[in-house]
Amino acid sequence: MRFSGSPFRVTAALAFALAIFPALARAQSDIKRETVAVSYPLGQTVKLKFRGTTRLPRLKGEASVKRTGRRNTRVELEVENLPRAYELGSVYTTFVLWAISPEGRADNLGEIKRGGSLFVNSKIDVTTPLETFALIVTAEPHYLVRAPSRMVVLENLPPREPGEAQVTTVPVSYIGNSSDYFRDQRVPDLADRDLVRTPTSLLGARQAVNLARYAGAERDAPQELSEAQAQLEQAENSWRLNQAEAEVDVLSRRAISLGAKAEEDAEIHAAARKRRDEIASRDNAVREAEETAAEASKQIQDLRERLNREESARELAERDSASANQQLRELRAENTRLRDELQTVRSEGDAAKLNLARMEGERAAEQTRLDAERKAAQQREALQNLKSSLARFGTVKDTGRGIVLVLSDVLWANPRAAELTPKAVAATIDPLAALLANNPDLRVHIEAYADARGDEATLQKLTQDRAEALAGRLVSAGVDGARIQANGMGASNPVAANTTPAGRQRNRRVEITLTAPAAGDAAASAGGTQQ
Repeated sequence: MRFSGSPFRVTAALAFALAIFPALARAQSDIKRETVAVSYPLGQTVKLKFRGTTRLPRLKGEASVKRTGRRNTRVELEVENLPRAYELGSVYTTFVLWAISPEGRADNLGEIKRGGSLFVNSKIDVTTPLETFALIVTAEPHYLVRAPSRMVVLENLPPREPGEAQVTTVPVSYIGNSSDYFRDQRVPDLADRDLVRTPTSLLGARQAVNLARYAGAERDAPQELSEAQAQLEQAENSWRLNQAEAEVDVLSRRAISLGAKAEEDAEIHAAARKRRDEIASRDNAVREAEETAAEASKQIQDLRERLNREESARELAERDSASANQQLRELRAENTRLRDELQTVRSEGDAAKLNLARMEGERAAEQTRLDAERKAAQQREALQNLKSSLARFGTVKDTGRGIVLVLSDVLWANPRAAELTPKAVAATIDPLAALLANNPDLRVHIEAYADARGDEATLQKLTQDRAEALAGRLVSAGVDGARIQANGMGASNPVAANTTPAGRQRNRRVEITLTAPAAGDAAASAGGTQQ
């Protein structure tokens, strides 16, 4: 967006905007919002206009929505005049697009990224499994939040032509994240000397760690919080050292993911602790009931002794026999009543114990499921990060064996040498070794290839020497030698014709295949760790 007119008018406009944003944030209401949910027909494209709320009335947006399948609806949204999120309050760092179902369920469709200028136009292209939904945009502390905040800045309008889709107005009863974190006076501002330059992802990482700490992660998820804080410190150091913003963004987003996980785990552990306290309270009630029953038994014994004394007195004084018999009947009735109460208390105690066992079983099953989901997510993220990191060393491709990194013959002193050049060691081999050392679960298969010039035995020896030289350098740089297998492949498996210099150069290559251990090996490794 460009500003026209005098510098004074531009400055005044900016000052006015920055002054009213905090006031608008404080004016938000707890009243449930009502918006328009659209039922999208299959195979038709629906154009939607968006309007800014009272928080950012100047915002405009337009979306193109098309449902291409029963559980696949594509949303392409473009937003005009998008400011920086923290201008709405120190707790916010970015904007997130949400789909709200008629039942009030909110689906995080993704982050709306923006550049560094004051007002920019931003785009997002995402999909959702919903068929009928409303679209809103909210300001958030980071992009991995699980529920929308109450800072709604943009929402969709009904389609202009009613014939395009079936439109219904429904109350959106979610009304956002009600955490006191968004209204707590003690929540610190995002202190930074130059918020305009600080990457949005780094601001979000700070808030993700703050939210986890606010959720009680220091008590209920200390390990997860420590990992998130360490990752945030790496991102902060990277930013302070003026490293590439892309590198800072990767580290920051990893910190956001760890912070969100710490927050979620803290909430789960706190809920589990609350359940345990409730069970302990019920156990105390059962014990008190048992103590009451014991006291009742003692009273019964006392009453029986009294009855015996009364019977003895009846033999001495016949005139008191009628009264003694009446007392005896009453005591027997009391005994029966107390016995019934004792049986009831014991039954309730047995039921409480069974309920406790069931709740513990459910908790264990839920924890097992959460651990499996977390491990799968971590493995997917680690694999994606690994491929991204390997791409700077050479060509990366996925095969049935695993991830294959192809290195050209510039590693060697000449086309027939098996000595690594100092430049290749410093720029490629040592950084690659550090990356492999940080992924100790992967096996490393080194295959060296040559072109077809020369006899087969010589080429086989050359490639074997090269594979072993590269393996030796990786080991000396910190990679466990037991993980490495080095093979010279001679001139086999050419990827280009050997009739041209370019083709021969392509055939002189090293392929490093990274494979995960077999299921049996992983289980054995896990068993050894437990021992």
